[in-house]
Formats: sequence, C-alpha cells, structure tokens
Amino acid sequence: MRILRTVGSGFLVLGALVMLAAPAGAQQLVDAGGGENGSGGVAFIAFALMVFAIGFALFFMDRVRRRASDDERR
Repeated sequence: MRILRTVGSGFLVLGALVMLAAPAGAQQLVDAGGGENGSGGVAFIAFALMVFAIGFALFFMDRVRRRASDDERR
C-alpha cells in the first residue's frame, strides 16, 4: 500500500510539472495591445479573475491553517 501511495504521488507531481511547463510554450495568451478588437478588455477581465482567484486561495489556506492550529490547542 505504501509503494502504491508513493508511485501515485510521484505521478501526481510529474503531472503537475507537465501542466506547469505547458504554458511556457504559449508566449502570450491574451493580447492587450490592439484597441480595435476589444482585447484590452479581455486582458483586464483575465487579470481581475486571476487576482480574485489568488485572493480566494490565500483566504482558504489561512482558514485551513487556523482550523489546524485550533485543533492542536484542544
């Protein structure tokens, strides 16, 4: 069972590395330069969504940390 868990986590890490390396091939996903096609608005929306996603992730991680520290105190 321990070997299966180790192999599974190895595949998970390998998959995460592949997923993280994939966007390196895409140089620019959203072009904010041209004003005639409205791509500046798309870039702003993408940026705003990314900021909110990072903020939510930080909030969630802090909440998990606080719950874990509260459980240790009990």
